[in-house]
Amino acid sequence: MEEAKYSVGLDIGTTKIVAIIGKENEYGKIEVLGIGRSKSLGVHRGVVNNITQTIQSIQQAVEEAQSDSGLKIGAVTVGIAGQHIRSLQHSDYITRANSEEVIGEEDLEKLVNQVYKLVMLPGEEIIHVLPQEYKVDGQAEIKQPIGMYGGRLEANFHVVVGQISSIKNIGRCIKSAGLDLENITLEPLASANAVLSQEEKEAGVALIDIGGGTTDLAIFKDGIIRHTAVIPFGGNVITEDIKEGCSIIEKQAELLKIKFGSAWPGENKDNEIVSIPGLRGREPKEITLKNLSKIIHARVVEIIEQVYLEIKNYGHEDQKKKLIAGIVLTGGGSQLKHLKQLVEYITGMDTRIGYPNEHLAGDSDTEIASPTYATAVGLLMNAVENKHRHTRKDGTSEAQESEKEMVLEGAPASGKSGEVDKPRRSVFDKWTDRLKEFLDNAE
Repeated sequence: MEEAKYSVGLDIGTTKIVAIIGKENEYGKIEVLGIGRSKSLGVHRGVVNNITQTIQSIQQAVEEAQSDSGLKIGAVTVGIAGQHIRSLQHSDYITRANSEEVIGEEDLEKLVNQVYKLVMLPGEEIIHVLPQEYKVDGQAEIKQPIGMYGGRLEANFHVVVGQISSIKNIGRCIKSAGLDLENITLEPLASANAVLSQEEKEAGVALIDIGGGTTDLAIFKDGIIRHTAVIPFGGNVITEDIKEGCSIIEKQAELLKIKFGSAWPGENKDNEIVSIPGLRGREPKEITLKNLSKIIHARVVEIIEQVYLEIKNYGHEDQKKKLIAGIVLTGGGSQLKHLKQLVEYITGMDTRIGYPNEHLAGDSDTEIASPTYATAVGLLMNAVENKHRHTRKDGTSEAQESEKEMVLEGAPASGKSGEVDKPRRSVFDKWTDRLKEFLDNAE
């Protein structure tokens, strides 16, 4: 199969790296062609802290996905998270030269471009600029101003900011692993694409993605992203607590958490005990399940309270901003027993576990439909969507493809095809191109 027919999502997580190859079938669902996973070494709390180990882990996952599918991986769409990610709200406006002309795509692009020029803290760069609603000559709550008349175009933006060094380190790992960087997406946005329905996004919903190193939050209301946050705690901190609290090794702590762990300490009886083999002929350790769930409960409550604080900061308690669809939990950490009940108890909001199976073709491997792979499936969906955008059905797909190749190689896109494709290239696409160019020059 030629590369133009399939796409690749690469989830560089703290505990695992997942490469997932897929394409869209005739029903608009994602058909997974191959998947590769490897233990993530060199990533701490969502941030690369050892380039060499990360490259090896990426190569391992990519090789496994290639042998699983029989396909060659070239360009990948990557997720970014980590405690350096922050978001802010910003309003901006432009005054149009001629208010007798209708507002067009270039006006919106000019406004978004203006936001990208905001002065950030040293070492920070804007990753996403997401328009929320527009105002035209003071008329508020406009979702799509294209085609309207007006002199002053205003908008509220959700701006996602990250550390430029962390972004470039991810880019460097991808390039050194012999891959091309197609796109970078914020991980909570990718997970949201995979597990949330449009109705939930309209009604108002908070997506909580509990990973190994971080817990990502994305809040939607009226179909628009309203708030994002990355909390630097995840499943690994719970494992660490069990390890310290029970004086056992990490491998045993992880197994204990998965097999016997519960977020609700009340359900274990005092006499329920699990025996852990001792190291090198030492006596086995006996741990009560009640103590185990007390340790887990304490840390999980801390994580949920931090997330709930972010939900309150967004303004959930305000009637107009109320999240009617409640909370959706996803990520590996969401599989902890009784977590759903604990989240409902602490927040008082309806909660469900989010599975990415809604967008997958019916014959997909059941393992891929697990919350653990929500981000990877979301990144694959993003990659498929981008491929569509570049091969639009206006008879110029081949020219656009060649232009895309030029862009991926860091060459300036020019010629007729560039003009055709221009309205569809978002500012974020251009930012990704700038990053690719930086990586090409940083040999």
